[in-house]
Amino acid sequence: MTSTDERLAALTPQRLQGMRRGIEKESLRSLPTGALALTPHPHPLGSALTHPHITTDFSESQVELITGVHASAEACMAEITEVHQFVHRAMAALDAHGDENLWVSSMPCGLPSDETIPLGRYGTSNVGRAKSVYRMGLGHRYGRRMQTISGIHYNWSLPGVSSEEYFDLIRNFRRHAFLLLTLFGASPAVCGSFVEGRPHQLEPIGEGSMHMPYGTSLRMGRLGYQSDAQATLSVSYNSLEGYAASLQDALTRPYPLYRDLGIRNPGGEYNQLATTLLQIENEFYGTIRPKRTIRQGERPLHALRERGVEYVEVRCMDLDPFNPVGISAQTMRFIDIFLLHCLLSDSPPDTPAEIAELAHNQHLTAARGREPGLVLSRQGKPVALVDWADEILTACLPIARAVDAAEGSVAYLQAVQAAQAAMRSPETLPSARVLATMSSQFGDSFVACTRAQSVVARDALLAMPWTEEQQARFEAASRLSFAEQKRIEDADTMPFEIYREQYVSPNRLVPARLAAVPA
Repeated sequence: MTSTDERLAALTPQRLQGMRRGIEKESLRSLPTGALALTPHPHPLGSALTHPHITTDFSESQVELITGVHASAEACMAEITEVHQFVHRAMAALDAHGDENLWVSSMPCGLPSDETIPLGRYGTSNVGRAKSVYRMGLGHRYGRRMQTISGIHYNWSLPGVSSEEYFDLIRNFRRHAFLLLTLFGASPAVCGSFVEGRPHQLEPIGEGSMHMPYGTSLRMGRLGYQSDAQATLSVSYNSLEGYAASLQDALTRPYPLYRDLGIRNPGGEYNQLATTLLQIENEFYGTIRPKRTIRQGERPLHALRERGVEYVEVRCMDLDPFNPVGISAQTMRFIDIFLLHCLLSDSPPDTPAEIAELAHNQHLTAARGREPGLVLSRQGKPVALVDWADEILTACLPIARAVDAAEGSVAYLQAVQAAQAAMRSPETLPSARVLATMSSQFGDSFVACTRAQSVVARDALLAMPWTEEQQARFEAASRLSFAEQKRIEDADTMPFEIYREQYVSPNRLVPARLAAVPA
């Protein structure tokens, strides 16, 4: 029996039943023309600062929908669907013509000039202003267009997993993330406005569209969350201590380009929260993050160091444009099994050479993942993507059977078998379906195809049953969120500059037990 088998055998049905998941899903608001909606966050959706389920991400035009923590994929799917239903109903009620819709692709709709894309606004409180200033900094550092890329974050936990074991999982996830990009990547094409004025390797297709013929997830490739500054980071995931040290360095080391930009411009307006390589922890991009629920005013890195890893956040999932809410319960179940496989498998320490190799594999898969015969690199040796994928999926089968036995179902095994079938028929993968739909129905136009699919999604959600009780519950949540925002604003007494200086202080990153030790 291998160590993986032994670890699986040690997972009791009770622990497997304790698996939890939740979703954060971003979507741009778009117009019937396929252009970005530039209106403020719709008032009926509540306060973007304080609403527990509806907020904005980078832009005022980018809605983020959030579920609670759920014991099953079905329950998670039910909540994200219900939140979508309310959002669409609220947007439809605002405009009888139904002008605005949620864009169903990860790659953005038609974008205006960079400076015209509106930043998220969160009111006059210090915490609200800090959120907007942080976004201003992102715009300066990476460009606003890049920030309009949308995705799904999948938050996952299992009882009894230590911080060390979560980092074992994270290292294996990073090694095998190419499989998720291949299976679920759905962004092989973009609107030409996204890359206007930028160097790229995309090929033109149709009028105003660009693509990679075998692309899977351009969002996770060189067009996505990339920067020269972050390319200088080589973060190790061998331990919580090493990861935290790497992140602290990036959060406290001034970066020349950002230092030259300055905290404020000559007119006194804020350019960014800090001149360091990262303004705050969330600026660090990656396919997966270790996470810990933070307390009010607490820095995420401090929470991790103080109380350890609580769950992981999977960040490489594209929106599925063929599903009204961007993800299916079957996809969630596959991610559950994939994460268990990453947790249960042997996970040797990473090295700088392997970190570089993983970045190479990610970019290759994003741009050419469906290319016949595509070869990745594993420990310095060539391996065919399809062969490596087959190994992982075969290893996932007994894990799926164990979870099904604990749940009294066959749904997890079916999710893995569906992934195997998709790898055998790459034309059925979401990225291939996007290009095929563009070609067969929309003259190879990315915007026209996504615009039509967005209408299909909206109509499907509006056609679902909706009760007065559901409407009243969401309206009450919106009212409460505005009241909470006002309470926060009324309680503020500290000048914003002092608040900012205190928040970005290196002292806030260190747990009390370490801060007490003399240097």
